[in-house]
Amino acid sequence: MTVIDMHAHFVPREWPDLAARFGGADWPGIRHTAPGKAMLLLGEREFRPVHSALWDAGERLAAMDRDGIDIQVLCATPFLFGYQRTPEQALGAARIFNDAALELCAQAAGANAGRLKSLCQVPLQATDAACAELSRCMQAGHSGVQIGNHVGVRNLDDEGIVTFLQHCAAENAAVLVHPWDMMAADRTRQYMMGWTVGMPAETQLAIVSMILGGAFDRLPPSLRICFAHGGGSFAFLLGRLENAWHNRDIARGKSEHPPSHYCDRFSVDSAVFDQRALRLLIEVMGEDRVMLGSDTPFPLGELSVGKLVRESAMTAAGQAKVMGGNAARFFGI
Repeated sequence: MTVIDMHAHFVPREWPDLAARFGGADWPGIRHTAPGKAMLLLGEREFRPVHSALWDAGERLAAMDRDGIDIQVLCATPFLFGYQRTPEQALGAARIFNDAALELCAQAAGANAGRLKSLCQVPLQATDAACAELSRCMQAGHSGVQIGNHVGVRNLDDEGIVTFLQHCAAENAAVLVHPWDMMAADRTRQYMMGWTVGMPAETQLAIVSMILGGAFDRLPPSLRICFAHGGGSFAFLLGRLENAWHNRDIARGKSEHPPSHYCDRFSVDSAVFDQRALRLLIEVMGEDRVMLGSDTPFPLGELSVGKLVRESAMTAAGQAKVMGGNAARFFGI
C-alpha cells in the first residue's frame, strides 16, 4: 500500500522582510541561530524554536524513509496565515509562501519526484481574494488548501467562508482545517495548554459551528474537508452535542439534522496519540473518514509517523485505508 502522511508542516528557509514590503508590525520572520536551527519570530518577539526538517527536503525525505512514508502532504505553519492583515497584505504574503511550498516540493526530484505535495494558504478574511488565490494555486500544482478554524470572531459557518468553501468544491480542492489563534490565551499561557487544551477546543468549535450553523446543509456533498488533530474533542463530546440537539430547540441552531448525521460530511486525521482515542475515533467517524496525519516535524507531532495506526487492532484492510487509501482519494493522489 502507498502510505501517505497528510498533515505535516513547513516554513521556507528564508523569506522577504514582510514589514518592509507591506508595512505594519509583528510580521512573521525567521532568525537562524545555528546550523540546522532557527527561531521563528513575530516582529521582534520569539515565537518558537524550529529545526531544518521544516525547510530541508532532503532531511524530510530521509525521515519519511525511516518511518515508511511514501508521500507527505505539507502545509504552512499557521502563524503565517495573516488573517489580521489587510486583504492586499495577506494576499501578497500568501503568494510568497505558496510559491515557496511548491519550490520545496520540487526539491524532491529524481526517484523522489512526487513524494512531497503541498496545500496552499489564502487570505480567508477576503472571500474574493481567497477564491482567486485558491484557483491560481490549484493551477500551479497545489493539492488543496489549509485554512484556520476561524477569522477573528467569524466561525466556519460565516457566509463569506461558506462561499469560499463552495469555491473549493467547484475547484475540486481538498481542505484541511487547522486550529490557530486559540481561545482563552491568558488562561492557557502556561504549560503549552494553548496546544493541549486550546487546539482541541478550537477544532470542536469549528466542526460544531459548521453543523449547527447550517454550513454543511448549504455546502455540496462533493466538498472534501478534513479537521486536524483527530477533530479535536468532537468524537468524545458527540453524545453531549446530540443530547442537547434532541432536548433543547435552541441547541439545534440552523441544522436540518442531528449532529451525528453529518459525520460522513468530513474527515479527520489520526493525530490523537492514544490507542483508546483512535478506537473511539474510528467508531464515531468510520474507517473511511480517518487519515494518517502526524503534525511532523514539531515535537508535539507523532515522533514515529504511523506507529499508532500500525500498532492498532484494526483489520489489515482498515489500516490500509487509514495509512494511505483514504488520503489518496481525498487528495486525488
